[in-house]
Amino acid sequence: MRVFGVDPGLTRCGFGVVDGGPGRTVRMVAVDVLRTRVDAPLSVRLHELYVGVCEWLDRYEPQIVAIERVFAQHNVRTAMGVAQASGVVALAAAQRNLPVEVHTPSEVKAAVTGSGRADKAQVTAMVTKLLGLKVAPKPADAADALALAICHHWRAPMRNRMEEAQARAAELARVHKAKLAEAAKRTV
Repeated sequence: MRVFGVDPGLTRCGFGVVDGGPGRTVRMVAVDVLRTRVDAPLSVRLHELYVGVCEWLDRYEPQIVAIERVFAQHNVRTAMGVAQASGVVALAAAQRNLPVEVHTPSEVKAAVTGSGRADKAQVTAMVTKLLGLKVAPKPADAADALALAICHHWRAPMRNRMEEAQARAAELARVHKAKLAEAAKRTV
């Protein structure tokens, strides 16, 4: 499976494409950071981000897009920019009928480093090691995008099994309730 990981941001948006193989093997396909000018109008910045995301989606043809969930931040402007960038990425994916999954920062850190409280340096070091890179991806937004893609590769099978188990449990509960209702009708 090919995953397009995105560390959303309006000033710097990290892009990382990772292929997954048997077991937990992962291989980096591409990584970069798209930057927009802080002094440009918001509409121009969002359009530049949209064009960049579309180019990556069309060039690398991922099967899924993994985005970091907007997390509460003290700086409202930063949180708004992250949310706007996430929306642009989700829109571009939807236009290509690609599923979008979101992962929390602590989920990504835990998947890649084993600790949901890992710092940026630890995440970058583990991404470098896991992907067998000679040089660490820089800036941190690039490493974070790759970490998101790795996280999705490793967490998606578990999520899928959990969703299937929940669906089976709901169906069993529905059938059981129907049988109970039928038995109650017969006793009346």
